[in-house]
Amino acid sequence: MANITDKITNLIAPVLEDMGYELVGVEYIASGKHSTLRIFIDTEHGIGIEDCEKASHQLSAIFDVEDPIASQYNLEVSSPGIERPLFNISHYQRFLGNDIRLRMVRPINGQRKFKGAIGSVSELNNSIELVTELGPVTLDIDMIEKANLVADF
Repeated sequence: MANITDKITNLIAPVLEDMGYELVGVEYIASGKHSTLRIFIDTEHGIGIEDCEKASHQLSAIFDVEDPIASQYNLEVSSPGIERPLFNISHYQRFLGNDIRLRMVRPINGQRKFKGAIGSVSELNNSIELVTELGPVTLDIDMIEKANLVADF
């Protein structure tokens, strides 16, 4: 059974694409009546507040009809921002060599949080090699709970 973010991704990706936006990813944070559904969108030229409003209006109409989440939630449409979240293997490939910060679903050798540069990406194993201060570590992308680029100023 597909999880809620997969279900929503499949529902909205074609709509956003038709509007000229790339669906970067979907986050659902369940917290009772304070739950949040966060949709990240982007374009080659970046995202402005008007883009977020336009997408939010369109997505709200779809969610009113399709009702993909039975409980109450707040919808947020956002640009990925400077510390862009990474959701899938193509994101890791796109940002090869960049520094990222991530949290694993379960600890690897007692550690859940990692920071380092994306050294390589393996489509075959659906994994990344992260070059950390302590050396390289191979991580299964499906076991990454959350990953973001590290802003480099």
